[in-house]
Amino acid sequence: MTLQKEIAHAMLKVGAVELNPTDLFTWASGIKSPIYCDTRLTISDVVARKQIAKGLAQNIKEFFPETAIVAGTATAGIPHAAWVSDLLELPMVYVRSKAKGHGRGNQIEGKYEEGQKVVVVEDIVSTGGSSITAVEALRNAGCEVVGVVCVYTYNLPRAEKAFEEANVKYVSLTNFDYLIEAATETGAITEDQIPFLKDWHQKLKAGEL
Repeated sequence: MTLQKEIAHAMLKVGAVELNPTDLFTWASGIKSPIYCDTRLTISDVVARKQIAKGLAQNIKEFFPETAIVAGTATAGIPHAAWVSDLLELPMVYVRSKAKGHGRGNQIEGKYEEGQKVVVVEDIVSTGGSSITAVEALRNAGCEVVGVVCVYTYNLPRAEKAFEEANVKYVSLTNFDYLIEAATETGAITEDQIPFLKDWHQKLKAGEL
């Protein structure tokens, strides 16, 4: 089993993914979706979180070997960044969506130095907005962002465009296609539900939803 499929199975097993083609979920953006991902549930499962940490660490070593410090996005990326930085024996920081309105007013928490090569750890990439916010904050602080790694992505063109415009590469452990494949294998969805899910995904990618 590939790493991508393994992570998809792990997410399904712990209930981090809900698939319901008949009773749609409503995202914060207002989009009606047959899928809802909550990777925060994986942090409560020892096996799943270890699989994810090892996978993220593997991707960092393969695609961003020059990494000197790991940065987690607040809040869902923080635990994964902590476990990954421990595996890689690297320092860690985390990045808020905006600077605090009190105290030191930090947006980046933890010790870092200008010029350090940083990889950002994210949980889910949909449009890429939160990841790019973290990348920009780190760059503004003088760090060199070498890339972004995440647990799951919807593979949306708007995310690809956002990362391209920000001039930063991102690598995901698994994605929508692997998730549908794993869900079919485990019986989480039936064969006759697949066309609807794939059609929804194509419309989402085309910006029709």
